[in-house]
Amino acid sequence: MSDTRFDVLGIGNAIVDILAHAEDEFLATEGLDKGAMALVDSERAGELYAKVGSAVECSGGSAANTIAGLASLGGRAAFIGKVRDDQLGQVFRHDIKAIGVAFDTPAATDGPPTATSLVLVSPDAERTMQTYLGACVDLGPDDIDEDQVAASAITYLEGYLWDPPAAKQAFRKAADVAHAKGRKVSLSLSDPFCVDRHREDFLELVSGHVDILFANEEEIISLYQADEFDAALQAVRGHCDIVALTRGAKGSVVVAGDEVHVVDADPIERLVDTTGAGDAYAAGFLFGLSQEDDLSQCAHIGNIAASEVIQHMGARPDRPLKELVQARLGDA
Repeated sequence: MSDTRFDVLGIGNAIVDILAHAEDEFLATEGLDKGAMALVDSERAGELYAKVGSAVECSGGSAANTIAGLASLGGRAAFIGKVRDDQLGQVFRHDIKAIGVAFDTPAATDGPPTATSLVLVSPDAERTMQTYLGACVDLGPDDIDEDQVAASAITYLEGYLWDPPAAKQAFRKAADVAHAKGRKVSLSLSDPFCVDRHREDFLELVSGHVDILFANEEEIISLYQADEFDAALQAVRGHCDIVALTRGAKGSVVVAGDEVHVVDADPIERLVDTTGAGDAYAAGFLFGLSQEDDLSQCAHIGNIAASEVIQHMGARPDRPLKELVQARLGDA
């Protein structure tokens, strides 16, 4: 990949996460679907925020979390996403650039504020997200830097992009540019409820436009409306060059042509917050690919990255993932 400037370019919703603990009773009272992401307007976002206890603000967004993880591993990373020229937009820009990620998307000077996601963490570490997309809805084709896409070995897209209409066009433009330059396109399905909203479009994307697919067990079952995981695995075979499926404590399964790799989860001491586990896994896997590791090793690095993230609050690593991987595997 010596002819590229970036290992991975992520394109996604630029969001500031607001992390708070919440009991199951609170979720039920507020009518929230535990473990899912729902889109809300600014009024509902403010109403829920006022009802929760103390909270922590940190930069988030699915693809942005993956790109942050890739940078933590030592990868060459870039990100495209839309923020407003407000305080939270400045927080997001500072955080992602401070870890070495190229982020040059101009801030919006009018329109909705920077996006927020209220992440409610239950006692069992499950996360329920109430997301106000804000400025993200204005991400469009004009925000896609074609030179940056062409200079990236892999362009990584999040399924959540399919919710804002203009972002769909940005999504397709980036994929077309990447493939025209002989680069790879990767997609994360993001959330089973997101799959439910956009199943037909996702099926068409997976079969015709995506080279590397990431999904968890629920998402891949939802995509193919299968009865169980093995049936969904068989349904997706052959649709992409590489399919990486995460299964929580069961680890992950990677399918590529006739190859199937089953890789155990990395051991953890304490499960705290599952927010960002899939994002971190994708970061580790894509980093492994950028180093031309075999697929089993890529999955192992992904599992190590995910295990770090779920042992603390927040979706981004608390310690450099490069050090953690080297300690677990030697020179990855």
